[in-house]
Amino acid sequence: MRTYGLDWLDRAAMAGSATCMVHCLALPLLLAAVPTVSAFIVIPESFHRWVLLFAAPMAVIALVGGRARHAASWPLFLGAAGLGLMTIGAFALREGGVEIAVTVTGGILVALAHVTNLRLRHSCGGPDPIPGIPR
Repeated sequence: MRTYGLDWLDRAAMAGSATCMVHCLALPLLLAAVPTVSAFIVIPESFHRWVLLFAAPMAVIALVGGRARHAASWPLFLGAAGLGLMTIGAFALREGGVEIAVTVTGGILVALAHVTNLRLRHSCGGPDPIPGIPR
């Protein structure tokens, strides 16, 4: 039996993680390859913080809702570790290779947590336990 209420949160969070990875990995390569583009495209460091502050609540709601349904804690812990790494990358590290590595690793962990959460919720059957969110 499939559930749809929290699926959009997991899928949106996975898409956000993928977009973050593309941003972190591809954009610096593009800007390095085309120096004139870097003169026009300036992404402030606060961008990473705002995206994280937007994405984190969505990830937490989806992972906690999944935990309430399938009772497996490890996707929640995996997602928390990923969000922790992303927070360190956004708030504690200077721009550069280490910040990119920490942020991308965090994004991968969050994406894996959501994929696992989605699969576990679909495999356990029954209604979503959160009132007001349709099946």
